[in-house]
Amino acid sequence: MKKLINDPKNVVNEAVAGFESAHADIVRVSHDPIFIARIDAPIQGKVGIVSGGGSGHEPLHGGFVGYGMLDAAVPGPVFTSPTPDPIMAATQAVNGGAGVLHIVKNYTGDVLNFETAADLASAEGIDVRTVIINDDVAVKDSLYTAGRRGVAGTVLVEKITGAAAERGDDLDGVVAVAEKVNSRVRTMGVALSPCVVPHAGEPSFVLADDEIEIGIGIHGEPGRERIKLQPADAIVDRLLGPILEDLPFVSGDEVLLFVNGMGGTPQIELYIVFRRAAEVLKERGITVTRSLVGNYTTSLEMAGASISVLKLDDELTSLWDAPVQTVGLRWGR
Repeated sequence: MKKLINDPKNVVNEAVAGFESAHADIVRVSHDPIFIARIDAPIQGKVGIVSGGGSGHEPLHGGFVGYGMLDAAVPGPVFTSPTPDPIMAATQAVNGGAGVLHIVKNYTGDVLNFETAADLASAEGIDVRTVIINDDVAVKDSLYTAGRRGVAGTVLVEKITGAAAERGDDLDGVVAVAEKVNSRVRTMGVALSPCVVPHAGEPSFVLADDEIEIGIGIHGEPGRERIKLQPADAIVDRLLGPILEDLPFVSGDEVLLFVNGMGGTPQIELYIVFRRAAEVLKERGITVTRSLVGNYTTSLEMAGASISVLKLDDELTSLWDAPVQTVGLRWGR
């Protein structure tokens, strides 16, 4: 597999340096310890929001640092959690006196390291809360988790929670919004091909040319089943069924439909997926009132996609529509 890299050991550092150079109007970067912060952080009186995790899922999380979303993101090595030290430093850097929320995807390393960092910050008098994201309905436990994985629904949690913090909600209120979004979003994905982690230099798993993996994780973890390649509509139906049954979603619901690319799937195919998903929802009496399509939670160059459905209400819709200015999402400002 050919990659545009120098030394595999320097991939994250060099990528973050490039990110800083390209987007100096939105973010500033600490290189030791490494984290990305919005350029105006800390903002006095505002709840700070920090997320992060292993690199390789860009634009998650650094691409969502900025006005109306995250105050800081902490990138770990590719597919590996950041250690507590940079998480702690990011927490300090965005603390404006109103407390800090950690948004953490449910992977064992992330949960443990963010927990340690929160304890360290609390010892310094910073009020830190944590919300664990577990939107993936594919499997209950995986190689990386106890319980459900946190996947593309994290983007929706970060955007809506960021808007709540930006409008001035206190820490309890911001936490409540994050928990509400997490409780109302469900996701499931499919892989058409594996990805290659730079330091490994070989595919993370093997799929035959005519095989796909239903319910794959964003690190290449196994899903529910490996099947022969089917037409897009049939694949969408396999993904949507468990999503809609889990919450469950019912006739009369208004939802945000999010079709996320895993990094190697062209936009034209993602819109084919969205088209069928919207059809199925309409047939069930579920109205798509907001939408998002694109590569937002990737797995390096993996081909595939995930579908997320978020049950909306007036508050969540208003917070989704609120202005945002990040590298990955930008509207209204």
